[in-house]
Amino acid sequence: MHRNHELYEYLMKNSWQMTEDWYKQVDDPDPNSLYSTTDEHIINTLKEQNQDYFKRLHKIFIEQEEVFLKEFEEWTIELAKDQKHLDTAVHYVVREFNKTQEVYISYLQKFYKENQDKVKLEQFFLWLEIVRKTFQLSIYIYMEEAQKNTSKQIAAQKEMINELSSPVIMLQNNVGLLPLIGDIDTARAKLILENTLTQCASLDVQYLCIDLSGVAIIDTMVAHEIFQLINALKLLGITSTLSGIRPEIAQTAIQLGLDFNSVRTTASLANSLAAFNQ
Repeated sequence: MHRNHELYEYLMKNSWQMTEDWYKQVDDPDPNSLYSTTDEHIINTLKEQNQDYFKRLHKIFIEQEEVFLKEFEEWTIELAKDQKHLDTAVHYVVREFNKTQEVYISYLQKFYKENQDKVKLEQFFLWLEIVRKTFQLSIYIYMEEAQKNTSKQIAAQKEMINELSSPVIMLQNNVGLLPLIGDIDTARAKLILENTLTQCASLDVQYLCIDLSGVAIIDTMVAHEIFQLINALKLLGITSTLSGIRPEIAQTAIQLGLDFNSVRTTASLANSLAAFNQ
């Protein structure tokens, strides 16, 4: 059996010193790493998190395994949601997990040396094995959850960028402007369609100029989405015009057999706005 209340009390008694021993080893020159901070508040938070980790880990020597693992997993998942840790490269966090493990094992060794008359060598080896497995579990859970949270952040940022990259700008006389810039893939084209319809309805747009002067390439799928947008706007009673189609796009459109005959076009944004004003 690996449970040992005396060992648990020993570790609890030395928890803060274990944290101090860990932090003395922290030496990170990378300014982008959480562990390079000189901010006393952040340093104290790091120490408190490490202290909390130790105290939870100590419970493996007094609790039933299933109870311990459930609580321990929940704590590690919460750590992975911490923004400062998310902003730090995963390999730095894993490095500190490993340093923490070294400190923890050193205190197991101290306890064993002080209590060799009561602790068998086999039991000491069992403790080492359990602690190493628990640390491996910590690292696995952290990396998995950190990846999930990072992916969510990237997806949210991408969605925000897409929304900001397709704003309807309200001009005068119920005229709106949708300036499109950069590469447009099918996913972004669909998002532009959804956002544009919503914005035009809320802004009470009656005439919309879709300016393509900042777009270098359009394929058949993206062209289809633009046609869909124009047709949807027509259903809402909104008149739309395409302006600023670049020579490269016009040439590609002919090569791909794209038909713009049903779409009102002008050579420039100025021409389009002038037509609306008239």
